[in-house]
Amino acid sequence: MPVAFLSANEVLRRLAEFDTFIDARTEDEYALDHLPGAVNWPTLNNAERITIGTMYRQDSAFEAKKRGAALAARNIAAHIEREVIDKPKGWRPLAYCWRGGHRSGSLATILGAIGFQVTLIEGGYKAWRAALVDDLAQRAPGLRYRVLCGPTGSGKTRLLQALATEGAQVLDLEALARHRSSVLGLLPGQPQPSQKHFDSLIWDALRRFDPARPVYVESESKKVGNLRVPDALMEAMRTSECIALQLADGERVALLLEDYAFFVERPDFFIERLQALREMRGAEVVNSWAEQVRAGNTPAVVLDLLVRHYDPTYLASTQRNFQRYPQALSCPVPDRSDRAMRAAARSLIATEAH
Repeated sequence: MPVAFLSANEVLRRLAEFDTFIDARTEDEYALDHLPGAVNWPTLNNAERITIGTMYRQDSAFEAKKRGAALAARNIAAHIEREVIDKPKGWRPLAYCWRGGHRSGSLATILGAIGFQVTLIEGGYKAWRAALVDDLAQRAPGLRYRVLCGPTGSGKTRLLQALATEGAQVLDLEALARHRSSVLGLLPGQPQPSQKHFDSLIWDALRRFDPARPVYVESESKKVGNLRVPDALMEAMRTSECIALQLADGERVALLLEDYAFFVERPDFFIERLQALREMRGAEVVNSWAEQVRAGNTPAVVLDLLVRHYDPTYLASTQRNFQRYPQALSCPVPDRSDRAMRAAARSLIATEAH
């Protein structure tokens, strides 16, 4: 069966027509970014691609192509034996590599010869990435956002989770970025995705939302850890309705000690992260915090961090960047419990039409 080709823009609109997205690039290329839900069937793996590329440049293009063909055939056979034997004749895969050339083409040719209808992305991943960036810039302003504002520890993430549980549409940028969006927001053992994959995750979330319903999102800054929120989304958020979440200081401290339990369990790690504030707050203050942490007074340090550092910084940033914050809908929450957060979520959902 002949292989079909679609432009990247057309693929964006017709993703639902395909049963499997096959990324024929190396493991490292796939890890950097890939189509949402794609599986990785490398035509050449990381080491093989380096070997063939070196041979192509230093020895002979002809010899490199022979060796590459042998490796590719062996790898494709393994993929078919592992993944394709039980596929029905009507299975419709979409395949791609870097530019839509040899690697995905080789796989598509063999699958097509079997009798499957295979589609390739014209221009491969490179074209897909360009189309996604353009589509994201157009899609982000088309949604209505309700931005959760509130100082550090007020429970914005917990409220987002409660809203999702209650059936609201939620865009959790910190979850997608695997970072809690502050100097101390690094999550141990959880590296952030690449910028490209962060963009892809956001696009995939946005495309699933119903434009007729609001999308709840936190009042993030332009960067979440090392990742930048796409400009079009940031601009849309900053002109959107705001919700002012309010939680008592004692509850905020307790919430942070729960969410950042690893700082309590690993005081040396907490002290190491506090060094990032040395330039802003001064050595004397940071050294004092470190001494208190070593003495087991972590709750007092957390409260001082909130009052002295986070609260003034957050308030100034929110007032400067979110145009509708002065008219924010007040959302007081009595405590940090799941019950209280779900009650607040239901109240907010009830106001969506207003």
